[in-house]
Amino acid sequence: MTTMNGLERVRLGKSNLDITRVGIGTAPIGSSPNWHVYWGPQDEQTAIKAIRKAVDIGVNWIDTAPFYGWGRAETIVGKAIQGRRDQVFIFTKCGTLPDGKEGDIEDNSAPTIKREIGESLRRLQTGHVDLLQIHDPDPRIPIEESWKAVHELVREGKVRYAGLSNHPADLAKRAMRIGPVVSNQLEYNPLERKIEKELLPFCRGNGIGVLGWGSLAEGFLTDNFDLDKLDPNDFRRRHKYGQPENFSRIMKVRNVFSRIAAAHRGTMVDTVIAWELAQPGITGAIIGIRNEKEAEQMVGGLNMRLSRQELDAIDTSMQNTE
Repeated sequence: MTTMNGLERVRLGKSNLDITRVGIGTAPIGSSPNWHVYWGPQDEQTAIKAIRKAVDIGVNWIDTAPFYGWGRAETIVGKAIQGRRDQVFIFTKCGTLPDGKEGDIEDNSAPTIKREIGESLRRLQTGHVDLLQIHDPDPRIPIEESWKAVHELVREGKVRYAGLSNHPADLAKRAMRIGPVVSNQLEYNPLERKIEKELLPFCRGNGIGVLGWGSLAEGFLTDNFDLDKLDPNDFRRRHKYGQPENFSRIMKVRNVFSRIAAAHRGTMVDTVIAWELAQPGITGAIIGIRNEKEAEQMVGGLNMRLSRQELDAIDTSMQNTE
């Protein structure tokens, strides 16, 4: 564990990457009307400034994917890191493609993985990525084939380390027989804790770093979140968290986080991030940002320490929220 620029860094799995406890999430900045996970309007220059602000603060990794806006997020990242490539680790993904019907499909075949990394490197304007993650399992392609392809890219120098995303323990075990699995990116936040039962202990026991996505529950666990003020086509209007039957349960969790935040003179975002990073086995939390203000807010919870009593109160509020 090291500290640089005032931000604590931890080792990601069995790599030699020392990463800050929070990383820049780029799904929201990939927002565009032709992508079905639309987050509302996103200005490119505002997004570039957000990324640069986070890097200036000391955050040293960016998580992106071809899927985010079908290349838009990677293109924005590529512009934002010009002249700053040595200050930041770039993590991207492969395997999720448009299905031609405004949705997506998985294709983790070796030819697709190799083609996609070339496209990603061009958009990112870099010669290598620090971590390549298979975005989601593909039931049609054996993980062994996919994992061999990723490790060939490691040997070629286009990728430094190989990671998984959203993969269960059985697939991770099979991949480990082929080559090292540095990390697994998994959904994790106070409303989504399923990985605590099996997957998180498995990763801890095998030295696999865990990068939590959806850390702020797509914005539902942020200060001043208002579903009614979102763009009419924002995907979160259709999200399960936004449905009436879930509203009261989510408000209960929000209220507890707000109360604890006030006691620490912090924000709900600070407190949610502090909670997540207090959980054993979580290496880093991915925080989606869209502007400079959100970039500044992503580090506010790093020095917040929650008491046992506060953690217990949060646990109680979360009961039956899934």
